[in-house]
Amino acid sequence: MRIGELAGRTGTSRRLLRYYEEQELIAPDRSANGYRDYDERLVDRVLQIRGLLEGGLPTRMIKRILPCLNVPGILYCPEEATPEMLAALEEERDRMTQRIQFLARNRDAIASYLDVARTTALPGRTTASDGWPRRTAKSRTGSQRSALPCDQ
Repeated sequence: MRIGELAGRTGTSRRLLRYYEEQELIAPDRSANGYRDYDERLVDRVLQIRGLLEGGLPTRMIKRILPCLNVPGILYCPEEATPEMLAALEEERDRMTQRIQFLARNRDAIASYLDVARTTALPGRTTASDGWPRRTAKSRTGSQRSALPCDQ
């Protein structure tokens, strides 16, 4: 398949696919005219790479563990389990754990804010049909109207 089809099927930009190739994370074949030809198996590989990147793993680490990811979601490669590799993975795991804790604290803070904002009746506010508070303003005639232009 061509790069555009792989990009569409994986939700990855063409530029990013070329970067993965440059980093030796994927290796497409080349056709006689020099165009890249992406094998079907690269769809899962690109999705694995994206998942690992979104999880916070750097490309240098992904490159090291990709040979161990022959089955999506399973990391198994005992011959690559050198002390250095294990130490690097432990370090990445610990860094990810810290990031997860940080994100969880932020998620909880946002949830608390939303709970308070949705349940607290503030003077001059009404609640719209979607449950969000809306600030109101008095019109020149004295009637209340929404202060948000999109609500008018």
